[in-house]
Amino acid sequence: MKLLNSIQQLPQSAGVYQYFDENNNLLYIGKAKNLSKRVRSYFSFTPSLQPSSKLGVRIHKMISQAHSLNYIVVNSEHDALILENSLIKQLNPKYNILLRDDKTYPYIFLDNSQKFPRFEITRKIIKAHDISYYGPYSIGARDILDSIYEVCKLVQKKSCLSSKKLCLYYQINKCLGPCELSISRERYNKELKLAGELIENKTMLTKLLSEKMNFYAEEMRFEEAAELRDRIQRIQKSEINSDIDFATLENYDIFAIEMSDKRAVVVRMFMRHGKIISSTHNFIQINDGFDEDELYQRALLDFYAHERPPIVAPILVSKKFEDLQLIQEHLSTLFEKNASIKVPLRGEKKQLIDLALLNAKELLKQDKNKKNEDNLEEIKELFSLQRTPSRVEVFDNSHMSGVATVGAMVVYENAAFDKKSYRIYHLQAKDEYGQMREMLTRRVESFSKNPPPDLWIVDGGATLLKLADDILSSYGVFVDLIGIAKEKVDAKAHRAKGKANDILHTRENLFKLKNSDKRLQWVQKLRDEAHRSAIAFHKKTKLKLDQESQLLSLHGISMAKIKKLLSHFGTFECVKKATLDDLSSVLNAKDANVIKKFYK
Repeated sequence: MKLLNSIQQLPQSAGVYQYFDENNNLLYIGKAKNLSKRVRSYFSFTPSLQPSSKLGVRIHKMISQAHSLNYIVVNSEHDALILENSLIKQLNPKYNILLRDDKTYPYIFLDNSQKFPRFEITRKIIKAHDISYYGPYSIGARDILDSIYEVCKLVQKKSCLSSKKLCLYYQINKCLGPCELSISRERYNKELKLAGELIENKTMLTKLLSEKMNFYAEEMRFEEAAELRDRIQRIQKSEINSDIDFATLENYDIFAIEMSDKRAVVVRMFMRHGKIISSTHNFIQINDGFDEDELYQRALLDFYAHERPPIVAPILVSKKFEDLQLIQEHLSTLFEKNASIKVPLRGEKKQLIDLALLNAKELLKQDKNKKNEDNLEEIKELFSLQRTPSRVEVFDNSHMSGVATVGAMVVYENAAFDKKSYRIYHLQAKDEYGQMREMLTRRVESFSKNPPPDLWIVDGGATLLKLADDILSSYGVFVDLIGIAKEKVDAKAHRAKGKANDILHTRENLFKLKNSDKRLQWVQKLRDEAHRSAIAFHKKTKLKLDQESQLLSLHGISMAKIKKLLSHFGTFECVKKATLDDLSSVLNAKDANVIKKFYK
């Protein structure tokens, strides 16, 4: 038996192991201090190889599907932890948990070594001697910063001091004018002190903004008043109402997890100088891959994944979890100082955990009360999907006779289009098959930075679906797939208005649903948004190409020659970067010189 032979050959070394099913789809990635001991603990070997009776339901189900095993040996358990986390993000195994919110959060910082310091925003440590940090902020950092410059008389722009001349900001009483006037550091420090207090006290800040908003309204400066009104609302939205106010100026990062029958939520809260300043959260679909201990591990590893944060605070968690000590050792290495992960059982720290859990329960309650129009469980069941598709990526491309060839990826998550996650692509391929291959390949190659979704929807039939499957397989990734193709009448794609009988394809089946079927309409809604996005980007690109074509034609390059250039190089950007020899190989030397001079 292949699996038994692999188990018997496992070394007693630290490493990462991977289980695959009979179709070679990746089921699970795990880490081990001792690969042989860890993997053997999953099995009973007599009378034959089978899952151990000591396993939980989730792991027992996974081991029952395991058909083969791969492993990677590393130098230490710490290295195994890092590799495991990286592989899970890239490959998205069925029984592992994937947290996609691994972005860094902004801090407001002040470089005190400057003569007249300014508050700015950063997401990483600033390499300077005397820096003060405020944050992190999940939302509202830019609004807080803009408000500080609205209320306090600080140097407004980096370029102000170098001008040596008073400007409009001084005239409208938003700056003391140290660029020209003799302003003492003591006087300027009063404004800095006020700004620091306002950053830490959002209630005081919004009160001052409200006074200014009312002043603008009385002066009939309604646009400025409306801008402040919206900013106040965003800042207030970022506040957490809490009676907890530590007498000491303590910092804590607080992590709590709460679960319902279908969803789990991870809440992160940040206490700075004894006050809760911000929070953020993630919803996780509870499915075959859910494990609370692993979710705690992923939450900590992903949040601190990038580098040492500007403010290193003790970490409070709501429950002791497996590998807590290992995570703590890893963070100590990352922070370059001893990290602390504690599970408080009493006192003020326990109050912080209780507050985080209370927020988590409220988020689950709100989530449960939302009207779910998508029927995602029905979609999962109909199409035999591996996971309930909480995050979906949809692909479409657009061009006109091979010109301005572009592609678009739209993202649908938590029952809404996430426009911040949309991606657009300039494509080189001339045919639709090649364009889709180029776009999907580029997306797969970005999985290490932006993890794979639960589902891909491709605008195309069985051929493009097979292409997507081949690309995913070549990178060792399994993502559920749906292809949507127009119904063909007399061998031509046909769409009657209001009666779009599109055909849906999965890896195994073909579906012809009634045009009134909500599941078909859900796929169509996502496909149409991808189509709209691709068309909009195509029009924008085509307009730019037309303008550039006109400019080139003014320099004696005919439209026929321009089409020849685009046919060879793909885009004007590539034409611009081409060498004189490259251009001469397509056109003549005279034209090549004209083009090089034009772009210079």
